[in-house]
Amino acid sequence: MTDAKHTNPLNTPVSRRTAVKAAFSTAAFGVAAFALAGCGSTSSSSTSAGSDASTASAASDSKTITVGASPSPHAEILAQAKDDLSSAGYELNVVEYSDYVQPNVALDEGDLDANYFQHQPYLDNYNEENGTDLVGAEPIHYEPMGIWSNKHDSLDDVPDGAQISVPSDATNEARALLLLQDNGIITLKDGAGLEATANDIADNPHNVQLVETEAASVARTLDDVDFGVVNGNYALSAGLVDDGSPLASEASDSEAAQTYANVIAVRKGDEDSDKTKALIAAIETDKVRKFIEDTYKGTVVALF
Repeated sequence: MTDAKHTNPLNTPVSRRTAVKAAFSTAAFGVAAFALAGCGSTSSSSTSAGSDASTASAASDSKTITVGASPSPHAEILAQAKDDLSSAGYELNVVEYSDYVQPNVALDEGDLDANYFQHQPYLDNYNEENGTDLVGAEPIHYEPMGIWSNKHDSLDDVPDGAQISVPSDATNEARALLLLQDNGIITLKDGAGLEATANDIADNPHNVQLVETEAASVARTLDDVDFGVVNGNYALSAGLVDDGSPLASEASDSEAAQTYANVIAVRKGDEDSDKTKALIAAIETDKVRKFIEDTYKGTVVALF
């Protein structure tokens, strides 16, 4: 899919209207391939981590915080906050979802206190398409794109005519092009930013050839190309981090990192509720940051 509105909520905006027509079945974050983009997954379903999904209505319980999340990395990260929430007097109930629509439906309907699976552009698009009023209460992490290779050990000597696999959807391809520019491989026209396309390449000193590939499949092309620009969640699900690290990745202060940070989402008006404050405080700790660093090895990066 080449339209940015049809890719996954970890990395690019999505149109729920189209998603519902297609039963919105894509890869799920972290395990997605998310990943995060993003990416196959099953159609909408949910299970509870640590409690029965039927207790999702416990969102009305003042001492239970019910959060919808994708299994990885979101539910895994939330699990690390459980003890601190308990110390603060709250029970954490995590309901896992394998699709990108139901967590927002459940939040809007009041079955959840919050959800944690999406970035702000996806949430904004969901609200626009569905007339909802959900808000991002806090950015928690981002999943940087990285340049990987099974053939080269560095980016110091990019061969002329090198083939580079990049995601084919609009937003992820723009991020890939910006990352290639940041590492001196290409130069884009001024102001291209997160709207950049291959047509915006102003200078290509190595005459690299872009191989446009569906985002979830870029990692599988690494034996056939010189380099691949892979979403963090796809790198995680493909096991790339088990064998090494990317040659380069998006910086935490990059435009992409700030734009596509994964957020804790709540209903408007609940941004400063006691539950929301307690949840965010329990996540934004040194313990959780260390867990993210040790577990995801740069494919998920804490923003706190």
